Amino acid sequence: MTNPTTSSSMADAGAVSSRDRLLDAAAQLFYEQGVHIGVDSLCRAAGVSKRSMYQLFDSKDDLVAASLLERTAPDYQASLLPAEDDNRRPRARILHVFERLEDLERRHDFRGCPFVAAAVQVKAPEHPASVVARRQKDKLTAFFQQEAERGGADHPARLARQLTLVFDGASARSVVQAQRLDRLAVETAGTLLDAAGISDPPA
Repeated sequence: MTNPTTSSSMADAGAVSSRDRLLDAAAQLFYEQGVHIGVDSLCRAAGVSKRSMYQLFDSKDDLVAASLLERTAPDYQASLLPAEDDNRRPRARILHVFERLEDLERRHDFRGCPFVAAAVQVKAPEHPASVVARRQKDKLTAFFQQEAERGGADHPARLARQLTLVFDGASARSVVQAQRLDRLAVETAGTLLDAAGISDPPA
């Protein structure tokens, strides 16, 4: 006789595996081809049936949002922000983000900020993916504001929004123009930091 607990555990493991495959495939395909890619293509890439997908997610919109939150956000944040044990001064920590952006931009598969791309494609601000994208961009702005406050900026919240604007603008320009930034993002961010009085101490 089959142990019902064991059967349940196996079913749960299968469900988790299918969910993981869907999230992995969705994160890659949505970034590479856009969020409007068809469900059939998505399920085929994940090796999961449409029936299983709709058992795991209420809609494709929910899958888009989940892939941004659970797959894209952790990887993208880790690739941009300084490590927790990074003890450099605020200016260096802020510029680190723009340096990393330009590092990412040199990769052949760079298609800009995934959150901006998703929000632009779905258009509606109330779309689950737009909500996730907005929150992730807010986190980047919060990082800039925290460092601006530590650096003694007179208007840290405004500076943080300006830095986010430079980040998103540089990312979009790279994609639209299909040209390297060549430190344009770093230099522009540095100009804002200079104006705000956030400088490195004299050697």
